[in-house]
Amino acid sequence: MTTGSTDRAVVELSQVAASVGGRTVWSHVDIIVRAGEFVAVLGPNGVGKSTLLKVVLGLVPATAGTVRVLGAPAGRANRRVGYLPQRRAFDPSTRIRGVDVVRLGLDGDRWGVPLPRWVPGSGARDAMRRVDEVVELVGAGSYAHRPIGQCSGGEQQRLLIAQALIRNPDLLILDEPLDSLDVTNQASVSALIRDVCETRHVAVLLVAHDVNPILSYLDRVIYLAHGGAVMGTPDEVIDADTLTRLYGTPIDVLTDRAGRLVVVGQPDAHSHHAHGPDR
Repeated sequence: MTTGSTDRAVVELSQVAASVGGRTVWSHVDIIVRAGEFVAVLGPNGVGKSTLLKVVLGLVPATAGTVRVLGAPAGRANRRVGYLPQRRAFDPSTRIRGVDVVRLGLDGDRWGVPLPRWVPGSGARDAMRRVDEVVELVGAGSYAHRPIGQCSGGEQQRLLIAQALIRNPDLLILDEPLDSLDVTNQASVSALIRDVCETRHVAVLLVAHDVNPILSYLDRVIYLAHGGAVMGTPDEVIDADTLTRLYGTPIDVLTDRAGRLVVVGQPDAHSHHAHGPDR
């Protein structure tokens, strides 16, 4: 699964620091994410996992260091980035169709509604062809024309991933996409993301509050804690010695009967990496 060292760097952070509300959240962070890699951002509640994504997107300025994304300063190449922020489920009364939600990823940054597909020169046929393509890519063809409020949580998430993919991004950024999904849907969405990495050679940066559903699909992880970060393969990072160095306090990594990782001893954290939303 691990991509070769010759793959181009998509995300590069060198000695980067970030602040929220005048408080330094983390500093001296070095990260490289390469094309085709599936990388998870982990860590306890409040360490700045979502802030890291916003720094990569240029939504939060780095207070130190250098950030480059797709060869440009953060924020300059965002048209080549697909982004799925944290969300709540759609209300069951929401009538907009799944395909229309997907289409918003293509032209939702413009005023008004999409032009009818028959208008000459509108490019609408090409747009709908692209919508159909990504809907099939994520396996949502059987329900994409239903109102999205009538779709299950897993179906909604697949449609939102299709929305993030519609511009053929080189980088896909997902903020807790498995949150509130049941175990079956967590596994299917994780497998979908892995497939996108491999078939489209898209780099994926994903914040997760539980590493277990995605562990077998990951190339590397970024673990944020104690104002800093470590990056490596899951075996290298989710390790008692590595996490003890990062936290500066004794940490144990255990495996339960179901094979799920349990990190024990970190401040303000929950077992199974079950951390709540962070900034």
